[in-house]
Amino acid sequence: MMGRTHALTGWCAGLGIAPLLGHGDLAGAVLVGLVTAGFALLPDFDHRHSTASRYLGPLTGALSWILRKSSRYVYAITKGPRDEPVTGEHRHLSHTVLFAVLLGYFTAGATQLGGKWAVLGVALFAVLLAEAALGDWVAVLSVAAVVWWLVQFGLDEALVQLDGLSGVLGIAVAVGCFVHCLGDSVTVSGCPFLFPLPIAGETWYELRPPKWLRFRTGGPVETLFMFPVVAVGALLLIPGAWTVVTSIIPAIQKLTEPGAG
Repeated sequence: MMGRTHALTGWCAGLGIAPLLGHGDLAGAVLVGLVTAGFALLPDFDHRHSTASRYLGPLTGALSWILRKSSRYVYAITKGPRDEPVTGEHRHLSHTVLFAVLLGYFTAGATQLGGKWAVLGVALFAVLLAEAALGDWVAVLSVAAVVWWLVQFGLDEALVQLDGLSGVLGIAVAVGCFVHCLGDSVTVSGCPFLFPLPIAGETWYELRPPKWLRFRTGGPVETLFMFPVVAVGALLLIPGAWTVVTSIIPAIQKLTEPGAG
């Protein structure tokens, strides 16, 4: 999948799980959605030319190098007898459920130790990644969410709430990475996200649907169908958006009736 599709599917997943995490309000759901959108791009740090790995220059470049070398090493020592003779860098270690769970666990622990400032750091990093794929409107939305949160709770209460978001951010990070893997699994290349579970003699077995359901990254199916559908869903999942739509539709129908006006 292309970066923008990954980010939007992550955003949709974040808005979907936000109420389950106790953040069904507008500002809370937007925060969770932005974190899942940003971290839905992080697995592609294992590609040196991806949008995410190049966005923040030396910082993301260094993270990309570390992830690529780690993935190459893990692949070399764990590949099965029928695994492909590849480097093991792109679409390997970071494209697994194991990686998603471990990164989510690490995020939860780090933010719990670092408190509100660590939470803000993770959120800012996610916003920057999402902005790289989706554009500057992400930054505008983030600022609006922060302002709304401050208006709703006040500065002191908002800072207190940030301290309690460590576990939530860990789940959001894991979900973002997991959604990325699901997206890549329906492409032609597939995704080995059940590693290290051995399947058919392969430790890195690429799961994928039947051929007629697969599509090429950046191809017409993704560009003309999947991305527009996900974009509509990304809007409708925002808390209160569906209510606005259902209130507008009757007014439009009334205006288009014969003899209206």
